[in-house]
Amino acid sequence: MSTTAVDAQHFRDCLALWASGVTVCTARDAHGPVGITAASFSSLSLDPPLVLVCIDRRARSHDGLVGAEGFVVNVLAEDQAELSQRFARPGPEKFDGDDLEPGPFGAPMLPLGTARLVCAHHAALDGGDHTILVGRVLEVATSERRPLVYWARTYRGVTGD
Repeated sequence: MSTTAVDAQHFRDCLALWASGVTVCTARDAHGPVGITAASFSSLSLDPPLVLVCIDRRARSHDGLVGAEGFVVNVLAEDQAELSQRFARPGPEKFDGDDLEPGPFGAPMLPLGTARLVCAHHAALDGGDHTILVGRVLEVATSERRPLVYWARTYRGVTGD
């Protein structure tokens, strides 16, 4: 086995084959609302209830999300691809519209998709070119809606029962 690092493009291509749910993480910092689409989201612990989301250090929303007292993880439903695309772009216009409501910690909440987790900031860890933001889950909301999935660089729904 080689100890040479894998080529960056091959690594990205390989990771594109990992199917994942799609989340939008939102918070409020001293300058206003911040948010980003994040596919790197996972549960971390049941006791205490912890989740993690990986935030690209180059993202404009990075400092606001990582520095916020709390944040919301909005797990998107299959008909919310437009929200994912909107929050994947930089700029404050992603918060334009009447589909956002204020939530705990002042974090904007999207219309309920598959699930929503309100989190208090628990830790921020070094993750290379990302920060691993750990949140302690304080509230959850769920629905029966099917999740939005991202696989092979395309949004998809879940089929079957």
